[in-house]
Amino acid sequence: MIRGVHHLAVSTPDLDRFVSTYQSWFGFERCGGGGWEPGNERIDTMVGLRDSGARYEMIRLGSLYIEVFEYHAPVSKAVRPRMCDHGITHFCLYSDDVFADYERLKGLGMTFNGPPGGTAATRATYGRDCDGNIVELLQIVEQTCTFPYAGAISTGATG
Repeated sequence: MIRGVHHLAVSTPDLDRFVSTYQSWFGFERCGGGGWEPGNERIDTMVGLRDSGARYEMIRLGSLYIEVFEYHAPVSKAVRPRMCDHGITHFCLYSDDVFADYERLKGLGMTFNGPPGGTAATRATYGRDCDGNIVELLQIVEQTCTFPYAGAISTGATG
């Protein structure tokens, strides 16, 4: 039975830069890593590529894991989906002070579409990480919000 989401994955042209940025900007920690060389039939079948080779790191923030890949084969290309494009368009990080995190991250070089705004229940903003991936920052400010942050439930915090 499926119990929940374990991780999401991101491909980057520079694994070390990406992991370092996520550590300093968001507080992620390294959990382990590895890699493979072209000719690994089992992995090629699993990832749906031919003659793939990559190295990877698993990073974690709270209960969110991100598996970060840097492929050296086959040749990769940058893809920058817009919010309206089909498929996964962004991921969201929960903040207990979205305005302070917005200012802090802006100072570290993260670019945003605009300052946080929201509804009666939430405050949010969207920006781009060091590779141009869309990252949402979300703060829930009303206890009656119908999609609460699980960490706030377990700690009793309301956001």
